[in-house]
Amino acid sequence: MTPPESEPPESPDAPAPRSASLADTIRAVFWSFFGVRRGKDMQRDAVTLRPVPVVLVGIAAAALFVLALIALVTFITRHA
Repeated sequence: MTPPESEPPESPDAPAPRSASLADTIRAVFWSFFGVRRGKDMQRDAVTLRPVPVVLVGIAAAALFVLALIALVTFITRHA
């Protein structure tokens, strides 16, 4: 069994990855609903996104999606 490869240590003067903004989080969740994400963006998201905002935005987006479906079905059935 080979030992796991370790990443080279970061230099002390390397900038820390910035935290993702709300717009970045919403964009990542939106594209994840479709299952489409570019590799470069996925790598950036893995470093900058935090789990709690992603979960909260995901729940909010799912709720909005369900409410939109309910509104659409209600509109169609009332006008049919």
